[in-house]
Amino acid sequence: MEPNSSTTQAMTVAGLNLIQQALSIYDSDLRLVVSNSRFREMFELPKALVTPGALFEDTIRFMAERGEYGTLAVPEELDAFVQDRVERALAFEAHYLERQRRDDSWISIEGSPLPEGGWVAVYTDITRTKRQEELLRDHSEVLSEQLLAYAEELSATNRKLGSTVTALEEAKRQLTESEARMRLTAEMMPAHIAHVGLDRIYTYSNRRLSSVMTGRPSNIIGMHIRDALGENAYIAIKPHLDKAFRGDPSVFEFTYYPSTRRIRVAFTPDSDTSQNRGVYILSMDITEETQTRVALQQTRRREIAAQMTSGLAHDFSNLLTIILGMQAKLQRMPIGDDASKLVEATLNASRRGGTLLNRIADMTGHRAPEMQPTDMVGFLDDLRTLAKSTLSPDISFTINNHISEGPLLIDPGMVQDSLVNLILNARDACEGQGEITLDAQVLHDTWIELKVSDTGTGFSREALKQALNPFFTTKGSEGSGLGLAMVYDLTKMSGGEVRLQNTDVGGSVTLRLPLRRARLDATPGLALLVEDSTDLRGLIRDMLTELGYSVIEAESVDEAHSLLAEIPDISLVLSDIYLTGEATGVDLIRSLPIDGMSSFLMTSLPKSHPLYVEGAARVPILPKPFTAEQLSAFLNSR
Repeated sequence: MEPNSSTTQAMTVAGLNLIQQALSIYDSDLRLVVSNSRFREMFELPKALVTPGALFEDTIRFMAERGEYGTLAVPEELDAFVQDRVERALAFEAHYLERQRRDDSWISIEGSPLPEGGWVAVYTDITRTKRQEELLRDHSEVLSEQLLAYAEELSATNRKLGSTVTALEEAKRQLTESEARMRLTAEMMPAHIAHVGLDRIYTYSNRRLSSVMTGRPSNIIGMHIRDALGENAYIAIKPHLDKAFRGDPSVFEFTYYPSTRRIRVAFTPDSDTSQNRGVYILSMDITEETQTRVALQQTRRREIAAQMTSGLAHDFSNLLTIILGMQAKLQRMPIGDDASKLVEATLNASRRGGTLLNRIADMTGHRAPEMQPTDMVGFLDDLRTLAKSTLSPDISFTINNHISEGPLLIDPGMVQDSLVNLILNARDACEGQGEITLDAQVLHDTWIELKVSDTGTGFSREALKQALNPFFTTKGSEGSGLGLAMVYDLTKMSGGEVRLQNTDVGGSVTLRLPLRRARLDATPGLALLVEDSTDLRGLIRDMLTELGYSVIEAESVDEAHSLLAEIPDISLVLSDIYLTGEATGVDLIRSLPIDGMSSFLMTSLPKSHPLYVEGAARVPILPKPFTAEQLSAFLNSR
C-alpha cells in the first residue's frame, strides 16, 4: 500500500526533526514550506512562525526585535534592516556566512536556491569549533616548528582548493546562465513543454498550457496530468502516454472540445532506462494549420473528381445533344399520341441529364472562394427575404443572429448558396408545415457557426452516414443527391466543417467556417508592400502613394515579418503570392492575427491553382495585371 500525501509529509517532517542542524525551506513568495523542530528551538520562534505559509519577513522582524542581529537603535533602522534581508532573499543567491549571536554563541548559515524559486537554509551551531580555533590561536606560540610547517602546507593546499573552488563557481555561473537562457527560450515558445514522471505527476512545465488549452491552469508542477488537462483531454491522450511510458515515442492530434481547437502532441520517453522512466511532452495549437490542410485536401479531391468526370461529362453531353436532336425531329413527324408522350418524356429526361451535368460541373470545377468583408446582420436579412419566397405560409422561418455588428471575411455567394440549399432541404423535410430556424453565432473566437434546424422528419441512420456523399438522396427520382455534397464541398474549401444530427423535433445541419474579422479603414495609412520584382514593386508603390498611402517594402516573407515586428503602425498588407525564398504570400497571411491589419493578396496564378484557392479562402485576391484604377476599386470595395 502506497502512503498518501499527508503520510508522506508527516514522515518527511519526522525525518527532518532527527537531524542536528536547523533547517527551513521558503518558496518563491518567501512563505515557509517546511521547517524542523531544531529551527524553532534554535531561534525560540513562536508556533505561528514555524507554520507552513508563515512569511519570511515576519520571522526576520521577530528575530531582529529580540536582538538576534545586534542592537537596532530606532524603528526606522529595524524596518530598513528587515527590508534589506527580504530583498536579498528574493535574489535567491547561494550564500554561506558565520555570525555571533546575542548569547555569544556562533552559528553558520548556508543557503541554496531551488530550481523553481525559493531556497533552503541550514543553520549549524559552530560555537565549539570557534572556541577551539580561539584556543589554538592563544597557544600558537608554543606550537612546534613541525606543526607550523604542517600549518603552512595546509594553508598552501587550502589556497589550491580555493582556486579550484573559484573555477567551479565560474562553471556553476555559466551553467546557471545557460539554464536561464534555456528556461527563457522554453517560456517564449508558442507551445507547451513539460515532463511527467512515472506517477504521471508534472515535474517540469514552461507554464504555457493555458495558451494551448484555453481554461487550463498554467502552474501545474506537482499536479497529476489528468487534473491538469481535464478528464476528456486525458482520455484522448492516455493510450499514447501509456505507449510512451513503455518506451515508444508518438506524435498525434486530437480536438480539445472546450475550445474546439486542434492540438498536436508529441510524447518522447526520457533517457532514463530504470523503472522510473518519465516522458517529455510537447503540445501545440494547430487549428489554423488544420483548417488550411482541410481546404487543400478538398481542393485536391475536387481536382481528382474533375479529371475523372470531365471526359465522361464531355461524351455524355454529346450523347444528350444527339438524343435531343433526334427527339425534336420525331416530335415534328406525324406520330400518334402515345408516341408523342414517349418523345416528350425522353426530352424531359434528356433536359434533366443536362441539368445534372451542369451541377456536376459546379461541384468538380474550380471555384476559388471570393472573400469579402460582410456585415452579417445585412447578409442574414437578405437571406430571410430570399428564403421566405420559397416557403409555404404554413412553414415559419426564424433567424437568431448572435453575431455582433462588424464585418467578417466570408465568401457571401458561397455561404448564401449553402444556406439556401439547407433551407430548401429543411422545407422538404417539413412536408408542408413546420418551423425552420437558423442560429448564427461566433464560437470560441475560432468559428462562425451557422445552424439550420427544422421540425421535420429528421435524418435516417443511413442518411446521417452518407448524406454528404455525392448522388446520395432520400427523395427518389426527385432528388439529384448533389445538394448537401455541394454544401460540404463549399464549406471544406474554406477550411470549415459540416455536421449532421437529429434533434428532439427534427434534423439540423451545422456549418462552421473559420472566423476571420475584416478591418475597414477608409483612411489610407502605412502600407507594407511585399513583392519580389523590383520593377513591379516600384510601379505598385507609386499606385499606393497616389492613393494616399505611405509605403514600406519587402521582397520576402522573412523581411516582411521583421518589418511587422519593428513597425507597429502598419495598417495594410498587400503581398504577391510567389516571393523570394521558400515561404509564400499565403504563408505570410496565415501568420497574421485574425484581428490584425487589413490584408490582401495579388497574383497572376490561375484561379484553379492550389495556392490561389488557399489564399482566396483567407483574404481577397487581386488578379495581375491591374491598373491604378483597378487597385483603387479593389481596396475601396473591401
